[in-house]
Amino acid sequence: MKEKLEAIRAEVRTRLVETATKAELENLRVRFLGKKGELTALLRGMGALAPEDRPKMGALVNEVRGELEAAMEEKLAALDKAELERRLQEEQLDVTVPGVSAPYGKKHPLSQVLDEIKDIFLGMGFQIATGPEVELDRYNFEALNMPKNHPARDTQDTFYITENILLRTQTSPMQVRVMEKQKPPIKVIAPGRVYRSDEVDATHSPLFHQIEGLVVDKGIRMSDLKGTLELFAKRLYGEEAVVRFRPHHFSFTEPSAELDIRCFSCGGKGCRLCKGEGWIEILGAGMVHPKVLEGCGIDPEEYSGFAFGLGLERIVMRRYNIDDLRLFFENDLRFLQQF
Repeated sequence: MKEKLEAIRAEVRTRLVETATKAELENLRVRFLGKKGELTALLRGMGALAPEDRPKMGALVNEVRGELEAAMEEKLAALDKAELERRLQEEQLDVTVPGVSAPYGKKHPLSQVLDEIKDIFLGMGFQIATGPEVELDRYNFEALNMPKNHPARDTQDTFYITENILLRTQTSPMQVRVMEKQKPPIKVIAPGRVYRSDEVDATHSPLFHQIEGLVVDKGIRMSDLKGTLELFAKRLYGEEAVVRFRPHHFSFTEPSAELDIRCFSCGGKGCRLCKGEGWIEILGAGMVHPKVLEGCGIDPEEYSGFAFGLGLERIVMRRYNIDDLRLFFENDLRFLQQF
């Protein structure tokens, strides 16, 4: 057995010198030191030795095992070092070579113009109000003077989740929520996403953005509304912007009006952009209906207010002469990189 042990020691030493990879080293370990290895087999055969020889032979076997394990660990460390040196040579970097710039993003054109509009109204003392896009029927319709039989409740125009829960069709519900929680004076804008059951085409989308405004205080008049919106138009389109107000009807304002801006392409003469009219509609507005104020716990005899709402996509399309609303949502970098 001693001769066999010395033969194993010598063979392992020789093979370690020839071993060039970790896989070869692992095969060598399994062959001699594994559970079914040659050295393990020697230990299992010690039962055939005389009792007085077993301790001496056992100690010798353990000595050889420790020696071989240490030799294999040393070889593994040498292989790791050689592998690291090889990789350092093969993967060497020239730090003086200019790097490749990573592409970076920027704000979407809708976000750019929305931020500009926010800044205009913040500069006039407005605050920003935000709220849920999944809304209650009461806030979206009833509290805005649109009873159960109002045509705006048609399922062809509105995404209903249940009979009393829907995706908001406008950001006007935020006006009601603000008036319920905050007593006058109130001066807020409510930007956000809204939803209507429209087919997707060049001018329609089931998802778009609105910005609603609300002012409530004592002595608020139509002249305050006109002055505010005229200032907004000049800040947005330039001091040369000319606006006009046309009578209109909204259920939640009385009197109501629509605001047009003189076509900045033809100067009011009529062109393709303004469809020959010389004017472009940009928003709807009016004095808050007394029923809306009363429904929110505000005395219409003491307070009055005005409200307005504009579509963000419409403003941006006219700002950049974009003729297809779908471009905003297609994530085409060729389009987005222009802004």
